[in-house]
Amino acid sequence: MDQFLQHLVNGAVLGATYALLGIGLTLIFGIMKVVNFAHGELYTLGAYVAYGLVSVLKLDFFSSLLIAAAVGFIFGAIVEFVLLRRRDLANIDEVMLIMIGVMIIMQNAELLFWGGVAKIVPSPFSQEPLVFGSVAISATRLFVLAAAAVLLVVFYFGIERSRLGMAMRATFQDRDAAKIVGVNVSRIYTLTFALGSALAATAGALLAPVFMVSPAMGDLASLKAFAIVILGGLGNLAGAALGGFALAMIEEFGAGFVSTAYRDALGFAVILFVMIVRPQGLFAIKERVG
Repeated sequence: MDQFLQHLVNGAVLGATYALLGIGLTLIFGIMKVVNFAHGELYTLGAYVAYGLVSVLKLDFFSSLLIAAAVGFIFGAIVEFVLLRRRDLANIDEVMLIMIGVMIIMQNAELLFWGGVAKIVPSPFSQEPLVFGSVAISATRLFVLAAAAVLLVVFYFGIERSRLGMAMRATFQDRDAAKIVGVNVSRIYTLTFALGSALAATAGALLAPVFMVSPAMGDLASLKAFAIVILGGLGNLAGAALGGFALAMIEEFGAGFVSTAYRDALGFAVILFVMIVRPQGLFAIKERVG
């Protein structure tokens, strides 16, 4: 039982950041129908921003999180405005090539600027674990869980209650109808891509003190983000959050009770199974027609 609780806590920490990744990706796909292959590199961008600010410029870690989110937001807005704004997003092949190109350019730029050696971001917290009964967790991981949970709640209520959120949901449901009632769809697209990018960058910055930072870290992050979206159902924001936690729990309990060597393999094996038995995703809701 003690081991079960420990894995549950570890899975929750990882799941919260996975949820940020998944929501950012499914937000972009759900509204713009753009498959963002560069999503993992935006995660890496946030991690390197945190490294540069904390380890090189000696800024405090908490400020680096805000700056990483801002950098991700601005970078995402630039990518949408410069590369996607004047494109026909229905032309899937062209958009895919653009995003793959952005991914390759970002990864090589990170390799050129930072080198291939993995970096360490020092944690602002004590290395002594916090013990709650039979469960031990580092202060860094506890902060990651709390910060990610707050971001998820704020983002959810922002989408559900704010005017911007209503405009985004209207664009998601029917772009042409949204235009008729006065929604600036081009502006919504820019904000959507920027917000999705900011969430990915924030996830990278949050996990920077937990894992090593390297130019290749975005590859696996991209795969897991797509896996989360598949689990949750394409375009389903709540499903993406639940999918993030589901994938993290599968990985954590698989590593704990099977083998750490198969941690990632077990997660993707479950994804393949889901695609076979329920291709619309575990948490997708069927739409009514007519």
